[in-house]
Amino acid sequence: MNQVRCNLIVIRSHQAEQASSFYSALGLEFLKHRHGNGPEHYAAELENCTFEIYPLAADAPPTTETRIGFAVSDVETAFSDLLRAGGKSIRPPKPSAWGLRAVVSDLDGHRIELTQTQ
Repeated sequence: MNQVRCNLIVIRSHQAEQASSFYSALGLEFLKHRHGNGPEHYAAELENCTFEIYPLAADAPPTTETRIGFAVSDVETAFSDLLRAGGKSIRPPKPSAWGLRAVVSDLDGHRIELTQTQ
C-alpha cells in the first residue's frame, strides 16, 4: 500500500497580502514566490507541507469551501490571535473528540479549524 501525506495546500484570496498577514498570526512565515510567468504569491513552509496563498483571478472559482486545519499548542491563544488579525469566530474553543477545538473564518471566508496538540 502507498504511504500518502499531504505536502501542499493552496488557497486563493482577493487580498493575498492581507491573508498572509492573517495567517502569520498563527506563526507562519511567508515569502513571496513566483514560478515562471505565474502570479506572485505567498508561501510558508510547515513541517511537512507548503501552505500557499495565491491571488484570486477574476474568473477563478473561490476556494472558500475548503476547510483548513492547524494543530496548535494553545487553541485559546491562536483563536484570540486570529480574531485580533481580523478573523471571525465560528466556534469558540470547546472540548471535542479531538481535544480542544475552535473554528475561525479568515478574511475571505475560509474556515480554519484549530485543534490543540497534546
